[in-house]
Amino acid sequence: MLTTLGNVIKDAHASASAKLPAGLVLSLAAYGIHPQSFLRELIGTVIMIGFTFPAGKWIGADSLPVAWACHAIGVILADKIGGGYHVNPAVSTTMYVLGEVDYNECYARIAGAMAGGILSFPFYLMVTDATGLTPLGGPDFSPEISVDAFISECVATCLLLLAIFILNWEMHFGKFHYYIKQFLTALAIRSLIEFFPTAGPALNPMLGTAWAIFATGKIPDDPAHFFVYWVGCCLGGFIAALLYAIYAGKEICGKKLPIGPFKKPKVSSDKKKK
Repeated sequence: MLTTLGNVIKDAHASASAKLPAGLVLSLAAYGIHPQSFLRELIGTVIMIGFTFPAGKWIGADSLPVAWACHAIGVILADKIGGGYHVNPAVSTTMYVLGEVDYNECYARIAGAMAGGILSFPFYLMVTDATGLTPLGGPDFSPEISVDAFISECVATCLLLLAIFILNWEMHFGKFHYYIKQFLTALAIRSLIEFFPTAGPALNPMLGTAWAIFATGKIPDDPAHFFVYWVGCCLGGFIAALLYAIYAGKEICGKKLPIGPFKKPKVSSDKKKK
């Protein structure tokens, strides 16, 4: 009986996998690990792609300032509507390294983002086919420059995470803090896209792999793809986490570092009065 049940499950999985985009079933399988985080990442990813990728395609195709402004507005609206999310496995793994999320939440966030990315590109293709808009593109690189692409993604993602740490944890802009820090985050992302174009860029493993699945219809089988988009981006995030932990005195993977912190402790209001 167990053998029969196992065969039924196997056949059902094979049937679903054949009809659904590659990798989707595998991503959806992680839903039960941390449902709330999984759904937030899935929905947030669909919103993020829909609000930020049209910049330079649907809006501002002939104007760089308009494209940048569209992207900035898209980042703010996507985050506001989605309620805050990572939508980036490199961000999720970095937050895990810093102890901001546990393993289960990190895993579910990565899977949710992947599911959202895998679903997004076919969905927005239907939108462009129906409306006549320019189809969205995605990150890619030539195998001949995989080392350069790796370095580009690693450095760019490191800088992105440092910007996130500084804008979210070290600075406060008063009454309009949320909108200012989101605008500056969008500015940082757009600048990195312009200055690090070697691998697309992606600055996000999910975008690199989700686009590859959409473009080819299968999960990438070239090790260089994962070397560039997953190892490169996540390594960049780890370096950023390490630098920030040294500065702020945070732990890395639950371990106290032998150097740091260099951040000056806040002076309490009572001490200021004295």
